[in-house]
Amino acid sequence: MTHPPTQSLRSQAATFGLTTEEFDLAAEQLGREPNALEAAIVGAMWSEHCGYKNSRPLFRAFPTTGPQVLQGPGENAGVVDIGDGWGVAFKMESHNHPSAVEPVQGAATGVGGILRDIFAMGARPFAVLDSLRFGNPDSPRTKFLVNGVVEGIAHYGNAIGVPTVGGEVTFHPSYQENPLVNVMALGLLRHEDLAKGTMGEVGNKIIYVGSKTGRDGLGGAVFSSADLSNASQADRPAVQVGDPFMEKLLLEATLEAIQAGLVAGVQDMGAAGLVSSTCEMAYRAGLGITMNLDDVPTREQGMVPMELCLSESQERMILVPVPGKEQELFDLLAKWELDVVDIGEVEAHDRYRLTWRGETVCDLPVAMLNEAPKYTREGVESADIKAARERDLSGVPVPADLGAVLVDLLSHPTIASKRPIFERYDHQVMTNTVVVPGAADAAVLRVKGSGMGVAATSDCNPRFVQLDPYAGAAAAVAEAAVNLACVGATPLAITDNLNFGNPHRPEVYYQLQQAVQGIADACRALNTPVTGGNVSLYNQYTAGDERVAIHPTPTIGMVGVLPNVEKRATLNLKGAGQSLILLGQHANGIGASQYLETVHGLEAGRVPELDLGHTQKVIDGTLALIRAGLTDTAHDCAEGGIAVALAEMAIAGNLGLKVTLDAPEEVRPDALLFGEAHSRVIVAVQDEAAAKAKLDELGVPYAVLGETLDVPTVTVTAPAQHLHLSVNLQTLKTAWEEPLKGILG
Repeated sequence: MTHPPTQSLRSQAATFGLTTEEFDLAAEQLGREPNALEAAIVGAMWSEHCGYKNSRPLFRAFPTTGPQVLQGPGENAGVVDIGDGWGVAFKMESHNHPSAVEPVQGAATGVGGILRDIFAMGARPFAVLDSLRFGNPDSPRTKFLVNGVVEGIAHYGNAIGVPTVGGEVTFHPSYQENPLVNVMALGLLRHEDLAKGTMGEVGNKIIYVGSKTGRDGLGGAVFSSADLSNASQADRPAVQVGDPFMEKLLLEATLEAIQAGLVAGVQDMGAAGLVSSTCEMAYRAGLGITMNLDDVPTREQGMVPMELCLSESQERMILVPVPGKEQELFDLLAKWELDVVDIGEVEAHDRYRLTWRGETVCDLPVAMLNEAPKYTREGVESADIKAARERDLSGVPVPADLGAVLVDLLSHPTIASKRPIFERYDHQVMTNTVVVPGAADAAVLRVKGSGMGVAATSDCNPRFVQLDPYAGAAAAVAEAAVNLACVGATPLAITDNLNFGNPHRPEVYYQLQQAVQGIADACRALNTPVTGGNVSLYNQYTAGDERVAIHPTPTIGMVGVLPNVEKRATLNLKGAGQSLILLGQHANGIGASQYLETVHGLEAGRVPELDLGHTQKVIDGTLALIRAGLTDTAHDCAEGGIAVALAEMAIAGNLGLKVTLDAPEEVRPDALLFGEAHSRVIVAVQDEAAAKAKLDELGVPYAVLGETLDVPTVTVTAPAQHLHLSVNLQTLKTAWEEPLKGILG
């Protein structure tokens, strides 16, 4: 092996994404100082984005197995069994920093990357959901980012022909400079087509397939593992450029090769490009590899090993042929007019070796690259956040006009209709979508050739997590499970996207630590194991000496199954004269609510108490009513409380309603209306007696609220609180429909 003589690179460790201590550790493990290429490769693989060095030690808390889990963490995506030989592959990933500096391509390539993770498992992608967080809705920057991100998601998803079927959008000042773009994808596969990201055995060929390598995306993994700053615009070359039409060819070719039994291993070239994909595959196989960088297809002149290794150009895959079937694989891929090149071979040694122009330019242990140093830090709760949580809210005044408050809440962009976003997406392509975006609390897709349905949702209330990271993260899992139940689906498993600030700050590490434990405990209680996910740290903006972190946002993506897709529910009221029943209990406080923030300008108070046993009862009761044919209308109470939930049901069905809330006298009227107690579902039933009997049989707490009416008003009374609220349906509808039109233009 030859290395050109150089001065020590230790002083340049930061340019490779390494601390000096990490550089020293790499040199110690290697027995010499790494050269510049090796240091850059180690820096990429040891970045948070690839190595999870600050988060992986916490993941031991997660439940990851269960009879429904076909593939847990450690592969391109998790896979769950939905019955009849079908599996669903699903995963969520982030493209936050790229979207902050180049929103169109940042979001578009986020979609492309997560789709490759899905079809690398042998699954045909059939749905995308996006979970988006933006800053002040009145800000020109926010409008620029919203429009760019929506355009990017629509451009890629619509062009490749995968429907965007749901998601969520939150607006809060903490995301002003650092938006979050989390994308979840689902794919359908037969059990026998499940593929793995492995190299197989010694002598196997390593095949590069897809687009040529360019300089776009260079250093993306390291870029995503550092704080944003005023200089981040200079990092625009770290943002990849996507080509959905090339990805469509790659998708079809990869699935055909897997189904033909021609490949022993498949891996997407994602973060850290060629390096991460090949060394992760080698690590899973417990083998080494030798690759010749001269053979990597390029689209630019004069590219050097650093660029060839760490470019994150899109639409590229690594395939390892089944021995003896190499030519069949080449012939199949050539049919799809893709670049197909043999770039290396699996070896019996344990090294990651790269050659270029006849020289060995990298020789590193495979295990070293895949075993980043792990950090367990000390978490300390922020005194300011603790004080906000413990704040006495008894002196907060009750507004005189609670009807006006309801209108104000419906017009908040976080609550308001997302139709101006959804209508830019093709949500019916592939003709599997049976519940369109916004029509229910989760997306529902049919499984053609069976009577089953698959449901999916993404959820997180960042305000809850900010005030109490353990309770807020557990609540995100509970809300996702309840949302699936509201469409008639049994919750199966989750993927998560853990978006936090800089973990070196004790208060941020505390949030991460507590949130992971909250997710773990909720998943264990609700039998929804964690099958994989993504960690996105360093989501904060540095301006001068000030560091502004996002609200901690552990987004939960959850999938469920409907045994009979025809037995499902949506949120719209469907006829006058139906009884409205609340499954769960009335709220009795305003802590941590959207109402408290919107009307009183306070993010304070305790997050409502979460009883996961109660959550399971509400889920069971909701599913029982839907599957017994007693209701096809269900909606959970989330941001804005029961008043907003009732208004949304009335708006969607263009029907009025009249309800009475029976609560103790000491409960504040604004808490009763707008408090955000967990695990509450409103259903509309024709046969009230039968519904009550079913709920009594299951031991589900409930309250009959009132009925639907063929009148254009929403009326809510609460005798003990001397509350009478009546608002014109058109007034509510206008407030709810207009806000995002202004933001999107």
